[in-house]
Amino acid sequence: MARNAEETRRKILTAATEEFARHGIAGARVDRITTVAGVNNALLYRYFGSKVDLFDTVYSRVVTELIEAVPLDAEDLPGYAGRLFDYHEAHPAAVRLAAWRGLERPESPVPEVVVTAQRDKAARIAAAHARGRPSP
Repeated sequence: MARNAEETRRKILTAATEEFARHGIAGARVDRITTVAGVNNALLYRYFGSKVDLFDTVYSRVVTELIEAVPLDAEDLPGYAGRLFDYHEAHPAAVRLAAWRGLERPESPVPEVVVTAQRDKAARIAAAHARGRPSP
């Protein structure tokens, strides 16, 4: 049973990622998400609560995937910027979701995964600068 629940959640998240990236929060339709995922609407609400909660879950998941896929190298910031650009070019939904979040949920708190990642990046860059890296 747990295996089916995880598979169902994965299908919903995959469909919702595309739907939110294309249409934003207001334009996204639960019916389209559940049709693509091959599940009924009740399962979406059972697993995620609401459409906005689903968006927040999708956004946090996409940010987590980005952080894991493109780790910061504080001593090679130009290389990091290039890898980040390449990632976004290969995964345009990440940029679109960030834009939709900024447009439609500007008052909502930034997800903890984002706060933690930014704090970690700032600390790593500061530590590299303290060691004299990267060189000017």
